[in-house]
Amino acid sequence: MQKPIITPEYAVAKIKSGMTLMIGGFLAAGSPHKILKELSESDINDLTIICNDTAFPDKGIGLLIAAKKVKKVFVSHIGTNPLTIEQFNNKETEVVFVPQGTLAEQVRCGGSGLGGILTPTGLGTVVAEGKQVITLDGKEYLLEKALRGDVALLGASIADTEGNLHYKGTTQNFNPLMAMACDTVIAEIDELVPAGEIPMENVHTQGILVDFLVH
Repeated sequence: MQKPIITPEYAVAKIKSGMTLMIGGFLAAGSPHKILKELSESDINDLTIICNDTAFPDKGIGLLIAAKKVKKVFVSHIGTNPLTIEQFNNKETEVVFVPQGTLAEQVRCGGSGLGGILTPTGLGTVVAEGKQVITLDGKEYLLEKALRGDVALLGASIADTEGNLHYKGTTQNFNPLMAMACDTVIAEIDELVPAGEIPMENVHTQGILVDFLVH
């Protein structure tokens, strides 16, 4: 089935204030830049963002931080964006720091119908504060609950008309996992090709998971 091709403006119209968004990208590589720019200029606010990092003040997810659209962010690091650090220190934005591998697994669980994972990562640190510790076979683990979002915003290199996605190089990062863990999935793409042109082994996100394409 062919996927609707929409504009960045129409993509942003699918997002409401207060929603939880999962946004792909690693330092803005693999992020949906046009959608994020349009979202940063909208009236939408109070967003919860689940992402690897907040990129840079003038790029990627950093545009949302700069526009003060984000009330809470689940993230593995913020060191490349001084605005995130400033808003965190001023208590304008709540930052939940999550070890990168744990964050990926939480998103994977959200997309796979699982309740969460047991991991030793973070035991005895501030990461463990307020979390349940489970003893299994004599070893202690943190229970890290699954994460899901309302809308996933992905950045892909190539899509076919049925929504199958291919990511070049490191742009793949969190995108395939996030496509499974949200109610609505919007992919911003660089190139659109006919159905069947992407070899099966090069499909990183299946079209059945994608609702809209921004080209």
